[in-house]
Amino acid sequence: MTENSGTQSNVSMRALFRNRVIRTILLSVFFLQIGIWVRNYSILLYVIEQTNADPLAVSLISVAEFAPIFLFSFIGGTFADRWRPKRTMIWCDLLSAVSIFVVLMALMFGSWKVIFFATLVSSILSQFSQPSGMKLFKLHVAEELIQLGMSMYQTMFALFMIAGPIIGTFVFQHFGINAAIGTMGIAFLCSAAVLLLLPPDRKIAADKVNTTLVKEMKDGFRYVWNSRPLSLLGGCFTAAGLAIGLTQPLGVFIITERLGLPKENLQWLMAAFGIGMILGGGLTMALAKKALPQVLLALGFGASVVGFLGMGLSNVFWVTLAAQFFSGLFMPCIHIGINTMILQNTEEAFIGRVNGILNPLFMGSMVITMTITGLLKKTFSLVAIYEAAAFLMLIGILTLVPLMRKGKLKQVVREEM
Repeated sequence: MTENSGTQSNVSMRALFRNRVIRTILLSVFFLQIGIWVRNYSILLYVIEQTNADPLAVSLISVAEFAPIFLFSFIGGTFADRWRPKRTMIWCDLLSAVSIFVVLMALMFGSWKVIFFATLVSSILSQFSQPSGMKLFKLHVAEELIQLGMSMYQTMFALFMIAGPIIGTFVFQHFGINAAIGTMGIAFLCSAAVLLLLPPDRKIAADKVNTTLVKEMKDGFRYVWNSRPLSLLGGCFTAAGLAIGLTQPLGVFIITERLGLPKENLQWLMAAFGIGMILGGGLTMALAKKALPQVLLALGFGASVVGFLGMGLSNVFWVTLAAQFFSGLFMPCIHIGINTMILQNTEEAFIGRVNGILNPLFMGSMVITMTITGLLKKTFSLVAIYEAAAFLMLIGILTLVPLMRKGKLKQVVREEM
């Protein structure tokens, strides 16, 4: 039995690597991640250096990075459904590279403040490019390989959570901001060149050309509302965003107040989470072939419940590290489960709009609780806040129960056939 399942897994991996679209997208993501992490850390360190660590200037980097998700996610998703995905992704990478080289020229001859423009433009363009990549998965990857492909995709992101800060910091400290910006531009150009290897785009249907943008937006909201799996997934997104937003700013207080350690020890919590994600990526790849995506998602949420409770209740450093590592270990289950469920429950024509609706739900709810966390901390203890986050994750699991029943029924029918 074990030998047979191992053989099937090897066959699936070979089929996955033979898929031209998956190989190409993974290589493109590799170059994009280099560019993004060099951008994030070199710009952060440069702004800190130029402003003497002014909190407002540093916070503007996050605004430039996350504001486009609210402003352009749904618009970008709608256009991604109208446009050809290969062409869209290539143009987004090329325009990102051009904007970065424009910033480099302006930086050499003008004000350093233009540096924020590099983050803003590439973040906006990613709202058009990312849903196009999801569309290519839907079009060119067999359904039985989607979850495994998403596992590899997520593992790439997990690896860069550890390697990315090191690469970005190294480039800036050894070569300076101009070289860092040049590296970003070259990385985006390399990604665009790799995407040329994708299969040709299909022709756009006539009804897609003749319809209006506003009508397509309304159709997108109606599509999510009328789909029970997607509307339940939206509730799951909201619960997760509220929980993560509650705890996101409090890591440093866990270190200083609960553990009584210097704030510099926060880096070990981040490292434990990142290492957990890398190992979890491999674990999830092993589970992806057999487990339903909604089961993976519930497993990830359950691990977050345990992690939040452990972080809030612990006053021992190694226990806190273990709780953070455990959360990171199952975090890929959340990302892979979500992306697989979106792809399996969404028609190709609506992939962009569904992404554009669900992603802001997560980000918006996260930002809401992040903005009130400071006030909550003045009134409630860290333990109470982390327990509230664990409770919100439990609510997220409950929203998945109907989907798990439906998924099991489908699996039984498939096995009987």
